[in-house]
Amino acid sequence: MKAVVLTIGNEILKGKTVNTNLSHIGQVLTYAGHDVFRELTVSDNPDEISWGIQRALESGDLIITTGGLGPTFDDMTVECISKSLCIETQLDKTELKYLEERYHTRGIELTEERLKMVRLPVGSRALHNPVGAAPGVYLKYDGKIIVILPGVPAEMKALLDVVLPELRTGEREYYEETFPLEGIMESSLAPLVEKIMKKWSGKVYIKSHPQRSEIDNPSLNVEVSSWNEKLSRARETVSAVVKEIKENYRDFVGK
Repeated sequence: MKAVVLTIGNEILKGKTVNTNLSHIGQVLTYAGHDVFRELTVSDNPDEISWGIQRALESGDLIITTGGLGPTFDDMTVECISKSLCIETQLDKTELKYLEERYHTRGIELTEERLKMVRLPVGSRALHNPVGAAPGVYLKYDGKIIVILPGVPAEMKALLDVVLPELRTGEREYYEETFPLEGIMESSLAPLVEKIMKKWSGKVYIKSHPQRSEIDNPSLNVEVSSWNEKLSRARETVSAVVKEIKENYRDFVGK
């Protein structure tokens, strides 16, 4: 299943906030069996959010959004996605009850801004937030799945854990190993990488990550990954390739 991550927030685009949500979601979905092949980041703007969800739906089977679920004026993700998909919103009775308990027990009024957090698309399912006030949303649309998560990392992680059992494909398993290589340039290792990947014919992926200068005192981290119906076979493939690289890379040093 192809997955797209849609991040929403001016703070991401301005460089004010580092998008750690993407790295976490990407890793979790990969190990759950998904091909995470695209990420989009848009501003807190209705037209941009609408554009983002439409582009994501054009290319992905699973869309995970993060950001824009709070009570402020620029928290508009649910409203904008609903309008873009021509779906009405309504107060979720269960989440409204949680919200009332959360605020009324503290003597705080339920304003329209706070109620906005529990206005969800008709036909969707609320994902109760054990960390914050705004729930996430699980929505099926045109045969695809949209999961709307908060932007606060702790809340995003908690809700992703809640919905993860439903997102596991069960079709394939992922395994990877990363190891260091000292004294070989990335350009020198490239022919060996190409040779091994051709040999394994799509069953393995090798990615080198330079840690220092290409020429002066080179150092690499090499990532080897594989998909398979069985985790044990993916692990065996990776182990075999790691061994092959370690046994042969010295022949390419200095070339």
